[in-house]
Amino acid sequence: MVDIRKLSFINEMAKVGTNGVADNMSKLTGENAQMEVTKTNFVDVDDIESQLDAGKRVGVRVRLLDPPHGHILILFPEASAKKITAIMLRDVVDDMSDVSGKMARSAVEEMGNMMASGFIDGWADVLGRAIDIAAPQLVYAPTGDIVTRTAGLGGDDLALFFDSDLTVPSYQIEAEIYAFPDLEEFVEMVNGIEVQPA
Repeated sequence: MVDIRKLSFINEMAKVGTNGVADNMSKLTGENAQMEVTKTNFVDVDDIESQLDAGKRVGVRVRLLDPPHGHILILFPEASAKKITAIMLRDVVDDMSDVSGKMARSAVEEMGNMMASGFIDGWADVLGRAIDIAAPQLVYAPTGDIVTRTAGLGGDDLALFFDSDLTVPSYQIEAEIYAFPDLEEFVEMVNGIEVQPA
């Protein structure tokens, strides 16, 4: 159980993580990217699929090698993945129709990794510890399949679920972030943090 006074802290963690993502996107695009957390929820892993968009997603799954362990998923709708490819390769390729599937995948992987790193660095700052990550794994499947499979890797019945929207003004890029920390470790870390009286 999370100490009730710490629930706002979990929202804060979501915000800090997504700000890290937006900063990395701003550096990459030269525009002021914004990422807003629309809701933070603990959801039953069995119910996750019913809350997701049915479309396919492209993205990365990143495993945390340090507490709170678990995985972070960064997913893009296919249209956004195409735009990401264009941004990542704009200095390298003149004609996007020449881009191979391998280059496109590599661009999405790189972008996902940057976003995951921004997110995890935010968490590491708040928790006052280093959090190393494994190499990102590219994922491409219907949203429900990816999220359910990732949630299942942790063996928890509940997952911490951030709904967030990323906007980069000139590029209509959408991204979703899902965090699946090891809940026992995560709750212990959150409960161990001193909350400053308001």
